[in-house]
Amino acid sequence: MNQKNIKDRISSIKSTQKITRAMKMVAAAKVKKCENAVKASRPFTKEMYEMFQRLISTIKTYPDDKEPAEKSVNNWKILLEKRAVKNIGILVISSDKGLAGAYNANIVRYTIKEIKKCNEGGIGVKLFIIGQKGLNALKREQKNTKFKIEKTYPAFVEGGSSALGSIAAEDMSNLFVAREIDEMKIITTRFRNMMSYSVEEWALLPMEETVEKYEKYSVEMEFEPNLPTILTNIVPYYVANIIYQALLEAAASELASRMTAMSSACKNADDMIQSLTVEYNKARQAAITQEITEVVSGADAQK
Repeated sequence: MNQKNIKDRISSIKSTQKITRAMKMVAAAKVKKCENAVKASRPFTKEMYEMFQRLISTIKTYPDDKEPAEKSVNNWKILLEKRAVKNIGILVISSDKGLAGAYNANIVRYTIKEIKKCNEGGIGVKLFIIGQKGLNALKREQKNTKFKIEKTYPAFVEGGSSALGSIAAEDMSNLFVAREIDEMKIITTRFRNMMSYSVEEWALLPMEETVEKYEKYSVEMEFEPNLPTILTNIVPYYVANIIYQALLEAAASELASRMTAMSSACKNADDMIQSLTVEYNKARQAAITQEITEVVSGADAQK
């Protein structure tokens, strides 16, 4: 490789490094805000989950509701119904952007593993996919794995979106109420810290009862104004809130993964520039030595 080629390559790497450094700084600026949002919402989501679980565990029989609600997510009696699982609806949360290390690949890999488990058990799978990267990768897997992409949400909002959580909750509830799916799950990432996250599967509905844990709440409870009104309001709020928490966790995990990936890219660029600079200096020194040799040889020839 001659001096010009080496110099051009160094210049190209420096230009790329400027981009990766800028992306790292942007991700670092955003991830702190997302981390704060995740940590602030976790206590509420945890209490909401336990309160809802406690409520379900103490209800012996569900009263008859007057008539089916207009919105599927408000049909609490059907949503809380347990039945034989023939089809599962899974909400997969990925991102719209790449350059985040193995973030999206890990989510897709985990999703495919879960789909194959369902296929082996004779259970159908319907996917609701948030994020263009997850959608593109899972589309490629359709020829090897049996599942249906039911709904997609390409606009992944950094920091999560409560509106998107409500939309996804209604879409999944539509199929549950229509008995096209019998379980609702979420595949997302749980934010650990700036350096790590884990891909997880969260059960959404129907709620698994834990009577033993809440045995002390088995006394009769009074509901104001009445139980149907409470369930009509709390079930959709619970579903939307769990999805929203999953979006917050995913947003923080993705930004942390991108920051780490771009940090590694900047370091690798520094190493490559240093290596190429040494190579350039060697080539330059060899060229100077060659020129001196040629001058000396020419001078000797004239004697």
